[in-house]
Amino acid sequence: MLSSFVLNLFLYFPEDKSEYIPASITMAIFLIAALLTFRLIIKVSKREELKTKKMEEEAAQHKRESE
Repeated sequence: MLSSFVLNLFLYFPEDKSEYIPASITMAIFLIAALLTFRLIIKVSKREELKTKKMEEEAAQHKRESE
């Protein structure tokens, strides 16, 4: 009895389905923002990887020249 009461405090299914519209819009906005952030992280990561490879090649070349 008590557990069903506690669950009913957090579960709310409105009769008027138009109340889902703002939640759907908010979810879509956050989903798009998450996808854009993920793409940005991948892009920056690839750029950093290229910088690191270039630095490694320069270090290896410098080491070969000094031998």
